[in-house]
Amino acid sequence: MPNVVVTGGTRGIGLAIVRRLARAGHNVIAVARRDSDELQHAIGEAGEDRLHFMAFDLSQVDGIADLAKRLRDHFGPIYGLVNNAGIGTEGLLATMHNSEIEALVRLNVLSPIVLTKYVVRQMMADGAGRIVNISSIIASTGYNGLSVYGATKAAATGFTRSLAREVGKLGITVNAIAPGFMGTELTKSLSEEARQRIAGRSALRRLPEPEDVAALVEFLLGDGGRNITGAVLTVDAGNTA
Repeated sequence: MPNVVVTGGTRGIGLAIVRRLARAGHNVIAVARRDSDELQHAIGEAGEDRLHFMAFDLSQVDGIADLAKRLRDHFGPIYGLVNNAGIGTEGLLATMHNSEIEALVRLNVLSPIVLTKYVVRQMMADGAGRIVNISSIIASTGYNGLSVYGATKAAATGFTRSLAREVGKLGITVNAIAPGFMGTELTKSLSEEARQRIAGRSALRRLPEPEDVAALVEFLLGDGGRNITGAVLTVDAGNTA
């Protein structure tokens, strides 16, 4: 059972990913600041030997090296890392508080890069590994009021492409998934009218679901993803088609 770490794995897309991977036979460790009833329910379904929770505030960057060591010591070699944790604070740049900008960049950019640094060292020693970064279509399309969020997600795609070249010769793949708007915490502020308008612009006339992203993560971690690296794969029901 390969070990896979999923950050932000207690709700939304992250929760869908941990559930899917546990069903597929992976040993999944959900890392998040706090537990959730939904994750505990998923652990009950999957079994405590298949799905685990480790509490850690990923904004505490100085503690990430120790987190990576604890993961390795407790669970053994880490085969997969899914950098999903993030915040989607909205706000016009001109009026956004500097502390909000810093928090977005810290959790969405700095934290996953530093965590990947320590986990990929382990993967390099093992000669295998799969890394999946969760980006967003906002990185390429833009959206009013999400300039800082869009900047952080564009960083994720640039990070993905260059890291793939750094570690590919060691048998490690690095890919990004760019979800479109879907019914998660990040889009809860959208009105139903706004959601319908976005769905109407999509080729499939609907919004994608977290389970669609989870299925793609499972694919990238499996045999089908062995020759896919440095890619940014879009899951948006054709919104950007």
